[in-house]
Amino acid sequence: MSSNLSQIDSLEAKPLLVEGELPFTLQQLKAAIPSYCFEPSLWKSFSYLFLDVSVIGILYAAAYFINSWWFWPVFWVMQGTMFWALFVVGHDCGHGSFSKKKWLNDLIGHLTHTPILVPFHGWRISHRTHHLNTGNIDTDESWYPVTESKYREMGWPEKFARFDFVLLGYPIYLFKRTPGKPGSHFLPSSPLFKPSEKWDVITSSVCCLLMVCFLGWAAYQYGWMNLLKYYFGPYVVFVMWLDLVTFLHHTEPSIPWYRGKNWYFLKGALSTIDHDYGFVNNIHHNIGTHVAHHIFLNMPHYHLKAATEAIKPILGDYYRVSKESVFSSFWRSYRSCHFVADTGAVVYYQPKTELTKD
Repeated sequence: MSSNLSQIDSLEAKPLLVEGELPFTLQQLKAAIPSYCFEPSLWKSFSYLFLDVSVIGILYAAAYFINSWWFWPVFWVMQGTMFWALFVVGHDCGHGSFSKKKWLNDLIGHLTHTPILVPFHGWRISHRTHHLNTGNIDTDESWYPVTESKYREMGWPEKFARFDFVLLGYPIYLFKRTPGKPGSHFLPSSPLFKPSEKWDVITSSVCCLLMVCFLGWAAYQYGWMNLLKYYFGPYVVFVMWLDLVTFLHHTEPSIPWYRGKNWYFLKGALSTIDHDYGFVNNIHHNIGTHVAHHIFLNMPHYHLKAATEAIKPILGDYYRVSKESVFSSFWRSYRSCHFVADTGAVVYYQPKTELTKD
């Protein structure tokens, strides 16, 4: 197959086949990948965790000793990026790929997510729903498109929150879930969760509450300005990283969305796109290798590059990777991805300028 479609350079790029069966199976893809890629290494997992924590500590020490107006914005960007890296370690824990032991995944997941105010179990469960329904316009959990009729009904505050506040929306998502779907990541009564998951959700919510209490105590003890400088600034950058990466990998004019029986897991898993973040790839743990991650959910992040290279020849045109800069890709999708058609087994994002006339 031609490789032209694997490099997303224009709005017109479309996959060769979006209806019917794919010309390969999940088993064929798995067989092409070296077996070691599916095995977590406790040493490697902890080495990435310790590296992230060490850099975070060094940056805090540097901020304390330099304590200059010119350094704070630099510190916010660097530390916020490291908060994001820490989140990705917890992301491995949520997928069970940090280690083979569930209790250890849960422990490290809370230790990495609680300091950045993410309820580990609440997020883990909703993220699982997202992965099991990726590309399904009816059941996907996050970053799925609204229909044209829904877009027309939305008031400007809702449109602003959904389409303009896109890089700062994650805290809202934790409390209010995806627009149009009720529930909160902090409440065990949310439709997101099963009754059997009640105590997991409560545990993570209590951890986040204790973190908020700690931040309140720190502000009282050391002043709100220090809380802003040392925590809130990096936290905002972390949220922007999280929203940017998630947006880029799931919001793209050439990615198909499926309805009804036309969707199945592998087809939906391929409805994502890889991005190259340059030198940041090595900081945020290969999160740009998103296609392989969606196909094999439990694969440790440090094996995703090898897995991607192994499956690319089989995927052919079904493998999507952007050759644009991250900023160009974001700006293009930000301007072009607003809604999908109300009907159709396979649909694509359209810009608001394409709204049909009443």
